Amino acid sequence: MFEKKKLRKEYNEKLITLMENTQNDWLYLSELEQMSYEESEDLHILALLAKSKYFFLFKEAKIRKISRK
Repeated sequence: MFEKKKLRKEYNEKLITLMENTQNDWLYLSELEQMSYEESEDLHILALLAKSKYFFLFKEAKIRKISRK
């Protein structure tokens, strides 16, 4: 039982770290997209992909009932 809790805690921490990194990527790409002079389809797609990844991880964290502190 102790091993299960230890693993769950470890993977929850990894999920939170991954969420933070993904959110930073998404915000960076969104900001870069707003600052660019020309519309770049590739940049727009990368920003949407990063946003989708973040919200997927967010839903997973919600299912696991974990929060960032």
